[in-house]
Amino acid sequence: MAAIARLPVTHSLPTIFNPSRFLPQCLSFPTYLHRSRFRSFSSVSPILCSSKGNSSSLGSDSNASIVGDLLDYLNESWTQFHATAEAKRQLLAAGFDLLSENEDWKLKPGGRYFFTRNMSCLVAFAVGEKYVPGNGFHAIAAHTDSPCLKLKPKSASSKSGYLMVNVQTYGGGLWHTWFDRDLSVAGRAIVRASDGSFVHKLVKVKRPLLRVPTLAIHLDRTVNSDGFKPNLETQLVPLLATKPDETSVESKDKNVSSSSKDAHHPLLMQILSDELDCKAEDIVSLELNICDTQPSCLGGANNEFIFSGRLDNLASSFCALRALIDSCATSESLANENDIRMIALFDNEEVGSDSCQGAGAPTMFQAMRRVVSSLGNDKVGECTFDRAIRKSFLVSADMAHGVHPNFADKHEENHRPQIHKGLVIKHNANQRYATSGITSFLFKEVAKLHDLPIQEFVVRNDMGCGSTIGPILASGVGIRTVDCGIAQLSMHSVREICGTDDIDIAYRHFKAFYRSFSSVDRKLTVDD
Repeated sequence: MAAIARLPVTHSLPTIFNPSRFLPQCLSFPTYLHRSRFRSFSSVSPILCSSKGNSSSLGSDSNASIVGDLLDYLNESWTQFHATAEAKRQLLAAGFDLLSENEDWKLKPGGRYFFTRNMSCLVAFAVGEKYVPGNGFHAIAAHTDSPCLKLKPKSASSKSGYLMVNVQTYGGGLWHTWFDRDLSVAGRAIVRASDGSFVHKLVKVKRPLLRVPTLAIHLDRTVNSDGFKPNLETQLVPLLATKPDETSVESKDKNVSSSSKDAHHPLLMQILSDELDCKAEDIVSLELNICDTQPSCLGGANNEFIFSGRLDNLASSFCALRALIDSCATSESLANENDIRMIALFDNEEVGSDSCQGAGAPTMFQAMRRVVSSLGNDKVGECTFDRAIRKSFLVSADMAHGVHPNFADKHEENHRPQIHKGLVIKHNANQRYATSGITSFLFKEVAKLHDLPIQEFVVRNDMGCGSTIGPILASGVGIRTVDCGIAQLSMHSVREICGTDDIDIAYRHFKAFYRSFSSVDRKLTVDD
């Protein structure tokens, strides 16, 4: 009960979380409940990792937990492409209309819309029924990518009788955590269709396929004293299989083109073609990530943690997505709204955002300009979009550094965010975060209005500070921005940790932002 007691709002147990949705087939709900965080429990509790096939829509019930649906989202979203495709599926199911950036937009007040770019970036928005040209956007931005290993364009190699897969490091990962994990591949392929056209397909090999084995301590006696410092080019190379003899290779690979053989192992191509239900020679392009196959799940003695890869930043992306969907779930939701509610989920944040699908591209602001133009018809003047931006507000949502119990001195003593204590507002005097005194105040006022906890973080002066998409977007057109995030541990590890309570608090905070920010903003005057 300790984790639930930390929440500012009292919930009945069936409302806040329904663990029966995550039970293995062999456990009944009463058996699980005896073991769970809600009752006394034994030393062994089940791993709760998925509600697929047994999930019901939570709608807009402010007391309902989204933790189970987040687990499903994480387990579906092995790559930025899968995360975007799953967000697309959920938006379509919620009644949002799919737009194309290549076509004219015919928008109307009360409408809900979205588009994707590169199938790794997504922008969605809902227009208030009382919107008039020049009114603002209330946006939440996050990112779909995470540090990982990616296949090189030519990945096939062999060493000492093994088939190996050459990889690139993407982002600033804790690469030692990728050793001795059950890994596989996922991403996208371009496939030649029977009519000669080319089709974009997502692919995911769910079974363990690859592994980067560590060296036995008998052959590296000083590893515990000197540290584990692998060479990322020569020693961070996954093995795929033992090398077959040449006769076996020829017999298995007679349908694989020579160009495919040169780039990737025929055995890997055959596995991918089976997953894609096509011939190996029809796979003309691949963009694949190496992924950990262990499912995202609940953890901790009281099931108060989420153990998962890619929490940075799919946890923020999902909370923003659900907040938008649920904040306009009914026909009455937008009836009194004067502004536009928006999310923007970008790719490539982990490598600086400088790409067509990253926050460094003008994707979100081009979309805003098109929205203003489409809704304004002949009422859009020269400065209508500029006025809209001045009235707008952006929440840059990325994960935050929770205080580590074994390394508490890495945090400034008065700014040590804790798990289960709510969203963390990030400050940096050197503008590594976009938060200002004004934007922090407004975001905290929303929390205060809805009785939601809030925390604040600033990095120590003797340590470097990371950054987010917040400063990139804030400086793009001068939109007011606050940087915030969910506290977590093990950031950029293959396996990260956050608190279940914080997921629900973030979801409620984002939904409160959509519903209440206009009234809060009207009370503050800065530039007379």
